Amino acid sequence: MHDTLEAVLAHKGSTVYSVDPEDSVLDAVRKMNCEHVGALLVCIDGRMVGIFTERDVLCRVLDEGRAPDATRVADVMTTEVVTVGPKTGVKDAMAVITERRIRHLPVVDDGDLRGVVSIGDLTRWVSRNQEGHIQHLMNFITGKYPG
Repeated sequence: MHDTLEAVLAHKGSTVYSVDPEDSVLDAVRKMNCEHVGALLVCIDGRMVGIFTERDVLCRVLDEGRAPDATRVADVMTTEVVTVGPKTGVKDAMAVITERRIRHLPVVDDGDLRGVVSIGDLTRWVSRNQEGHIQHLMNFITGKYPG
């Protein structure tokens, strides 16, 4: 598994869904549901200032009894965002996600946001590669190996 996040983003796409820090939590949740994502980057003028995740909704909004329609994303977002570069290996990214107990990892290159990978994206990538290796070995064992 020597693949990089650059390869993962090339395969899955680099679309980044974002929200303004002044938007309400309700609007952000609706956007997450509409886009089928578990996190939105919080941006001001294209610059990432935080991340808003499903966990933020559960812990900082619902558990604290805040009204989603009256709470600003800025008041409940995660401001210490863990990021990695596009040359980061998939295995290393999975280690960061596991160690930091996060599910979404923005990929930043020299200050430019290149995309976001999730634990689901990385798991699918690893699984797909393992299937390829298994098929390769099966072809070799059964004599279907080219060469």
